[in-house]
Amino acid sequence: MRKIYKPLTEDQKNRGVIFSSTLSNCTTELPCDMVHEVFENDRDRYATIKNLKDVRFFRNSPWRYCIERK
Repeated sequence: MRKIYKPLTEDQKNRGVIFSSTLSNCTTELPCDMVHEVFENDRDRYATIKNLKDVRFFRNSPWRYCIERK
């Protein structure tokens, strides 16, 4: 799985998202992709971000890219 790094979108910033991870088969996000968002008021936000950054968890998944936004 290949990682792609991008900045947060304006919409995500306005909603209070501090980290986003998208599993995709393309280098850009599509509506059918699996998106995980971490908000600034989430209780376990640091542990969640750490887990989402670890692509070993997704090793056997059908996704080819992990698009991280922060």
